[in-house]
Amino acid sequence: MLTRYFSITKKKRFAAHWVTRSLECGVEDLSSASEEELAGANRAKAPEVHALAESPADPSLEPVAEGSLLDLKIELAGRMLTHCAFCERRCGVDRTDGEKGYCGVGGESRYSSDFLHMGEEMELVPSHTIFFSGCTFKCVYCQNWDIATHPDSGRLAEPAMLSAVLMEGISQGSRNANFVGGNPDPNLHTILETVRLVGSAGRFLPMVWNSNMYTSSEAMEVLEGVMDVYLGDFRYGNDRCALELSDVEGYFEVVSRNFTRAHETAEVMMRHLVLPGHLECCTRPIMEWVRENMPGAYFNLMFQYRPEYRASLFPAIDRRLSNEERRQALAMAGEYGLAAG
Repeated sequence: MLTRYFSITKKKRFAAHWVTRSLECGVEDLSSASEEELAGANRAKAPEVHALAESPADPSLEPVAEGSLLDLKIELAGRMLTHCAFCERRCGVDRTDGEKGYCGVGGESRYSSDFLHMGEEMELVPSHTIFFSGCTFKCVYCQNWDIATHPDSGRLAEPAMLSAVLMEGISQGSRNANFVGGNPDPNLHTILETVRLVGSAGRFLPMVWNSNMYTSSEAMEVLEGVMDVYLGDFRYGNDRCALELSDVEGYFEVVSRNFTRAHETAEVMMRHLVLPGHLECCTRPIMEWVRENMPGAYFNLMFQYRPEYRASLFPAIDRRLSNEERRQALAMAGEYGLAAG
């Protein structure tokens, strides 16, 4: 479990982004190529990226001066920004022209803070975490609502500055770069630019996509070969609860699809926040799906729910979990063969 991640931290393999920066994209002129051509070239290079990423670190592997596969991904993300489809809401707005979709994030990203996080899963800490403003969900119990619901809050997320602080974090002992929020999805373009500017010490810095996993298929393709670990939430076992509590449609199909893709292309750490009164409608179906589709997956069963933000308007979740609910959730995990954290 997390074999490749640990091999990167032990400097036995390169982080995926270093491989992607070291491969020529195969497109002669990125600026004149169509979006479809860019996407096709990106897909065509995926097998080569995976092969090199699984190989021992080769000191001769160095970034391409220009026209790398990472450059292509950045160009492709910029094109997507003009008809935004970074998440599955697919608002289609031109964020480069000042338009904003559901998340409210404009063409320039903002972030509230960055620091070496000691509260993540033990395999990740200390994790250099960047909290972006804005989110693609509106969870009524959001514990980071001050960040998620105010996309214009915080500071401008300048890639040069963010890459510099990530490099400083390495010297302070960080084990990875952790992009979260809010949610990272609306900030895909900024994150890719930041990754490109990370220096040579970053070749052993794993990248973590800490997301609600409502990412679009196109964005998942762009992320492939950049992210080493998907630290993803699987919150709801059905669409009804997702719509009521997070204002999300088609939740289960989209999130399960993305976990499947992440599992095929990188390593996955799945989180499930147990909600009061939602063991049978959400916790059990998720565990059933994981057993059938991702056996042996890293599965973190989380009990730290507390009623925050607007939870008081929803009586069923306006309380903490009971001891009995915790016991039942752990028993379910054992029933489905999940090594719950």
